[in-house]
Amino acid sequence: MIFTIPNLVSFVRILMIPVFLWLLFGRDDPAAAGWLLGAIGATDWVDGYLARRLDQVSEVGKVLDPVADRGAVAAAVIGGWVSGALPWPIALAIVIRETVVTTGALLLAARVHDTVEVRRLGKAATMALYIAIPGFLIYDGTGHAFFGWVAWVFVIPGLILYYVVAGQYAADVRRMLARGPAVSSADPTMGADG
Repeated sequence: MIFTIPNLVSFVRILMIPVFLWLLFGRDDPAAAGWLLGAIGATDWVDGYLARRLDQVSEVGKVLDPVADRGAVAAAVIGGWVSGALPWPIALAIVIRETVVTTGALLLAARVHDTVEVRRLGKAATMALYIAIPGFLIYDGTGHAFFGWVAWVFVIPGLILYYVVAGQYAADVRRMLARGPAVSSADPTMGADG
């Protein structure tokens, strides 16, 4: 099943990533880019919810959703870093964590044809970062202190949770590698949320 409502939502979220980058760099409007990123993050749960609710879970959706999520996070972090809106230590911490988790997911997929289940704590961490990064961008574009405070209030616990969940994923990967190949082949991407 390719043409489903959840897949359409994921596809639209993917299409918004270049718009985000254009707002940030083409129009030099970090506030507008931040608001759009906030909308992309706020709709993170919509495609999965619709897939389950409408009984439209598909293999295509299992690929599109993580692509939308990882693409948005990568564009936000790297774009925010390059533009100067996102403090470089925060950006670097997120890039390192994402690199390690993605490497683990690819290793797991290649060796045992399995994935690690997404954790609720990972979803909470991702949501905190989806609030923090737009906050930094909107603060950079408007100078309103409120958005700077929101960004810092969410980024610190979000990063802590992000790394805690990465440790949990690492333990899962070690256990699954020791167990060996899964009975059935699964999607080669680790859960997108966290």
